Amino acid sequence: MTTTYEWRGAFTNREVNTLHAEAFDTMVFDDQEWNWADLVRRHSLGWVVARQGPDLVGFVNVPWDGLVHAWLQDTMVSVSARRMGIGTELVARARDGAKAAGCEFLHVDFDDHLRSFYFGACGFVPTNAGLMALS
Repeated sequence: MTTTYEWRGAFTNREVNTLHAEAFDTMVFDDQEWNWADLVRRHSLGWVVARQGPDLVGFVNVPWDGLVHAWLQDTMVSVSARRMGIGTELVARARDGAKAAGCEFLHVDFDDHLRSFYFGACGFVPTNAGLMALS
């Protein structure tokens, strides 16, 4: 099946909440708990949706600082569509959208098991970074 991609593409909260639950093995939040449309409108430079027919099979959010730094957040591909290059293409489209907006850097953080994806398939390079738990 053909996969289509769209920068700032249309989606419903239910679609992304369902995909998020599958991708991160968590509960499905309802629209009041996690309103993706509202979040991306307020905080993001853009996002990329991937569809196979009418079905949402991939999503990545691209928040930014309003100037030169953008981040990948919540890169998600449905279990049924993995290992087809969809994640790599989501990242490529996010990179292109951020670059077109004038961003100079695209950041990402991830769990160790995704190192080969981000460093190998997507072309990120290792950097020093820090993390502080707030709870």
